[in-house]
Amino acid sequence: MRKVCPALVMLLITIISTNCTNIKQPTSSPSTFTSDSSASSVSRPIKADQIKAPEKGKLSVYFLNVGQGDSTYIKTAAGEDILIDGGKNEAGPIVVDYLKQLGVDDLEVMISTHPDADHVGGLDTVLANFKVSTVYAPKVSHTTDTFKDFLLAVKNQGLTIKEAKSGVVLSLEGIAAKFAGPVRAYGDDLNDWSAVLHLTYGDNKFLFTGDAEKKSESDMIEAKQLLRADVLKVGHHGSNSSTSAAFLKAVSPTYAVISVGHNSYGHPTSAILNRLKASDITIYRTDLNGTVTAISDGNKISFVKVK
Repeated sequence: MRKVCPALVMLLITIISTNCTNIKQPTSSPSTFTSDSSASSVSRPIKADQIKAPEKGKLSVYFLNVGQGDSTYIKTAAGEDILIDGGKNEAGPIVVDYLKQLGVDDLEVMISTHPDADHVGGLDTVLANFKVSTVYAPKVSHTTDTFKDFLLAVKNQGLTIKEAKSGVVLSLEGIAAKFAGPVRAYGDDLNDWSAVLHLTYGDNKFLFTGDAEKKSESDMIEAKQLLRADVLKVGHHGSNSSTSAAFLKAVSPTYAVISVGHNSYGHPTSAILNRLKASDITIYRTDLNGTVTAISDGNKISFVKVK
């Protein structure tokens, strides 16, 4: 285990905890990649899609097209706003553009699923542009400037980070939202630290998994977390590291959404796509469909895609 510099430790203590803990330097394990493990994702220019405004009195979930990364915006039927992740650094202005298109003036909840750059990178830009009431993140850190920028942006809003872990309930009107993971500590395996959120509106259920991998999936199943969902945000961009057969059976979704851009990792893999298809699950992908919007009236879910 390796500690980060004292300045970052003090910053993290100030923002997320009053306890001094060791902060691990994560590794980019080639085992999490499914094709060319030494390659990085290919960066291509991307801009915000033109998307449909939320329908009043309905739950609208936007799986935003931010390239190779994750960002999901949720407008509840009661009018509250939730943002899960913000893509890479360069996606920050794109996410801000999306939120402005949708008439967002503030966010009730921001969730950073874990410190990987393609999830946390754009959140500092969002924090610089919108007032945020509450920020959730798992109790794990990273030594990168990208993660430090996020912590500083939270501090600049005068906020402290609430810990995202299994059993924590979000206080929001008209929906039930509860973290199913992480169930335990995962050392330097950042992906398994991912905050996994289960959301229920009426009869409809959604599961947002970040990059949670098989260890976290198994722990959530063993801990009997509520996982059943109509819509699954597929873990780790469709990598073989996630969406095990056991986890997919536990969730038993009708729809799967893969947040992914042009990349050299082989995401999503044919194995995961075939596993989803074999279960007769309808698949949407942000690289093929643009921003994918799921609209729920509490009984039925309909989908809107850009392309």
